[in-house]
Amino acid sequence: MHDTTALLVELGSVILGLGIIGRFAGRIGLSPIPLYLLAGLAFGDGGLLPLGASEEFTAIGAEIGVILLLLLLGLEYSASELVTSLKTQYPSGAVDFVLNATPGAAAGLMLGWGPVGAVALAGVTWISSSGVIAKVMTDMGRLGNRETPVILGVLVIEDLSMAVYLPLLTAMLAGVGLAGGSIALLIALGTVGLVLYLALRHGRLISRAVSSDNPEMLLLVVLGLTVLVAGVAQQLQVSAAVGAFLVGIALSGEVAEGARKLLTPLRDLFAAVFFVFFGLSTDPAEIPPVLLPAALLAIVTVLTKIGTGWYAARRAGIGPRGRWRAGGTLVARGEFSVVIAGLAVATEPRIGPIATAYVLILVIAGPLTARWTEPVATKLQASLAGRRKQAAPAVERPAPMPSHDDLTPEHAGRDAD
Repeated sequence: MHDTTALLVELGSVILGLGIIGRFAGRIGLSPIPLYLLAGLAFGDGGLLPLGASEEFTAIGAEIGVILLLLLLGLEYSASELVTSLKTQYPSGAVDFVLNATPGAAAGLMLGWGPVGAVALAGVTWISSSGVIAKVMTDMGRLGNRETPVILGVLVIEDLSMAVYLPLLTAMLAGVGLAGGSIALLIALGTVGLVLYLALRHGRLISRAVSSDNPEMLLLVVLGLTVLVAGVAQQLQVSAAVGAFLVGIALSGEVAEGARKLLTPLRDLFAAVFFVFFGLSTDPAEIPPVLLPAALLAIVTVLTKIGTGWYAARRAGIGPRGRWRAGGTLVARGEFSVVIAGLAVATEPRIGPIATAYVLILVIAGPLTARWTEPVATKLQASLAGRRKQAAPAVERPAPMPSHDDLTPEHAGRDAD
């Protein structure tokens, strides 16, 4: 009974604290993710007030949080939207991967983490935060801008890439060899292809089978199906997150809309628990030594993300100002980076502190770069153009011939002659 009482007290305190933190973040216009991470650091091992009784429950809640995050993400997209994005945005997706995964992989190797740590850190630096970016664009009134479809297209490519990346990372973390990793990757690709085919051809039938006029029944069926598929996917080493994402893609229309409304509050609750749990698993004393590499990595990947957005918008025929806005908007990292680090932390514990510091920096910097990249770039370009104009050598022109009125009497006489 004492253990149950302690669990309830700790859990109630954590949830109440998250609610207060979320309201405070909303008041100041900041994403709550960095505050959730800081709360986890404060109440984890080495923090101000370590939690003990609710740690196991929090770990389970964190798993549910990841599943709901990916399910709701899948519900945002239809299969046709994903296929269209693949056809039109794949060059931008390839540039995005090369520019933003490479710094993380290089940093992992330089830190001596080996191939597994390098692949994990590459994912942390590669994937932007769809949630933070969507909120920033809404708050800034940019949903109707010309560059917005380009930004969303890059995010769709990134999210769909997770269906391939996460199974590969999971296989590497499990110590599976090349053959086993190849099998896991083939299973993931086959599953994604099958789900997209079924959603395109028979999406209405799937949605009709799940549909219910009773919100309670719809909630139970969708949530139960998602958790079941996530568990099967985890057993097949495809990743529970990918399984949840695919369930979201398979549902469409009114079912997807209804499920999104019902599950969003649950997603927000358990996602907050997930971020807190990630902070709980990180010792605050380990963060100061990695602040410098995390900051350097953040600076490099801010520039590479801006380059990604600029390239993608340029391909779409958008003007310079829209290109800079697209680049600045894509900077924020968040939930996916933490999910990837959370998967890898058991095998490579050193990734936890640097991922926490990295996400904290960029989830705060993201809204700032979204707002200021375009005006700063425009001013710099204007300043450089002015300097080039001033530095350009003056073109020497031949001296004009003097007019008759300007001639001295001597010259006038000669001319008269």
